[in-house]
Amino acid sequence: MASVFWTLLNDKPDRTRAKVIAIYVILLNFNLGAWLWAVVALHRYPLLLGTAFLAYSFGLRHAVDADHIAAIDNVTRKLMQEGKRPVAVGFMFSLGHSTVVVVGSIAIAATALALQHRIDSVRTIGAVIGTLVSTLFLFGIAIVNLVVLRSIYSAFQRVRRGEPYVEEDFDLLLGSRGFLSRLFRPVFGMIRRSWHMYPLGVLFGLGFDTATEIGLLGISAAEASKGLSLWSILVFPALFAAGMSLIDTTDNILMLGAYGWAFVKPIRKLYYNITITSVSVVVAFAVGGIEALGLLAGQFHLTRGPWRLVNRLNQNFGLLGYCIIALFTISWIASIVIYRWRRFDSIDLNAERLELTQ
Repeated sequence: MASVFWTLLNDKPDRTRAKVIAIYVILLNFNLGAWLWAVVALHRYPLLLGTAFLAYSFGLRHAVDADHIAAIDNVTRKLMQEGKRPVAVGFMFSLGHSTVVVVGSIAIAATALALQHRIDSVRTIGAVIGTLVSTLFLFGIAIVNLVVLRSIYSAFQRVRRGEPYVEEDFDLLLGSRGFLSRLFRPVFGMIRRSWHMYPLGVLFGLGFDTATEIGLLGISAAEASKGLSLWSILVFPALFAAGMSLIDTTDNILMLGAYGWAFVKPIRKLYYNITITSVSVVVAFAVGGIEALGLLAGQFHLTRGPWRLVNRLNQNFGLLGYCIIALFTISWIASIVIYRWRRFDSIDLNAERLELTQ
């Protein structure tokens, strides 16, 4: 099992289908194992199986939060532009995020309700750190993508004019281009492999004020006060982690498939990246801006006028996540339709002929 896991973290473009199958086998075992654990641990308390399902649904819903979707989709595309085929980006991100939930659940459950009354300061600090990390990362993504978008569009226009496509030029688009790119590249560039998403997930998860996480921690404390053993209480964060890892990984694989279609032909690669990079810039700025404004509203207790909308958006991050998924899906479908309608494959063939004659 250990060798299979390390193979999944190898982002080389070989055996991608086998890696996808392997990671879903792991996820299936993880989810079934968590539920088997729940049935065994809670067999004396059958009513708590409903609570277990609630914890699992928290994980499923939390995985579609806007910051999760934006981070996973952008990192997947970035690694694919570097010639990699990452299948474990979403999985490692969710494991890092779940680590915070598991540790918090253990801490609260071990001290029952006593720590729950003292966690307010920790929760506040964690929320600030988590939101700042998320906001900075998303703004960094947006800035770098703006620079990349300009270069991709210029390359696309050159190919449409009949100039040859040079693969090396496209691969250098994430290089040093301008002051802003050099400034924000370390934020985005720190993710070079799938497993690098684990520490990022930990940092994203430091905000204990996430509604689903508070609910899960409350469940842990409440069940601890009823006399459940610590071993039984850990069922709830395990189910949360299982649900979240399933959805985050699926998002990663779906984006892998979408970008895989785009990377088959050079002109398709250029065209699709114009579309998806534009969407990524909008999404990253929007989500990062909503988080930043929400942090200001929370710290300064701003609730009137436009701040009411800001607070409402931050309270419905899951809905924003669904909207982002829909936006990426529509963008993918629209790209395919427009690409075939405009017959951009012929541009690719012309470019290849020019390249061969030189």
